[in-house]
Amino acid sequence: MTTIRINLLPHRELKRAQQQKALVALIASAALAGLAIVILGHIMISGMQDSQTRRNDFLKQEIAKLDIQIKEIAQLKEKTNALLDRKKVVEALQVNRAEMVHLFDELARQLPDGMYLKSVKQAGDKLTLSGFAQSSARVSTLMRNIEASKWLTAPRLIEVQSADQDKQRVNAFSLEAQQIVPTATQPPASQPPTSGSAVQNKAGTP
Repeated sequence: MTTIRINLLPHRELKRAQQQKALVALIASAALAGLAIVILGHIMISGMQDSQTRRNDFLKQEIAKLDIQIKEIAQLKEKTNALLDRKKVVEALQVNRAEMVHLFDELARQLPDGMYLKSVKQAGDKLTLSGFAQSSARVSTLMRNIEASKWLTAPRLIEVQSADQDKQRVNAFSLEAQQIVPTATQPPASQPPTSGSAVQNKAGTP
């Protein structure tokens, strides 16, 4: 006699329940993995942000140092330019002093006998000469001498008029001339003017 066994357990429900448990476990694992990825990504991004922040702070500090150095360099340049300007002024004064020596020496040389200067005014390269002469012919001689001079040119007579000087009748004159600088300047000769003239005083004063 054969025995027939009947499984009264709901195997389909059990199998379905097992599948549901497996699915829930899989979903939970995926959720945990996703959460772990999100947390890890957040940590990485946060670390990158912190690193970039530190770099930015470092760059800001270095830029601030460079700004200070740039200001110091600008101040040094200003001081250097000021020193160069002073040097140029000193050199210009030295050149002008040498030119003035040449100029007065040339005036003394070109001044004819019988006349002397009472004032010499300079504005740039323009000279205004005023003085006294025994005759108007001597004023003409002075203008010719200026025209032929290496340091003076372009004489222009302003006025000549009669005047009394030391109880003598003389001609008071005023004229303009232009100062020039020769290309090869020579130091003024030490010997006295050949004409016996002087800028401020004249041996042959009328």
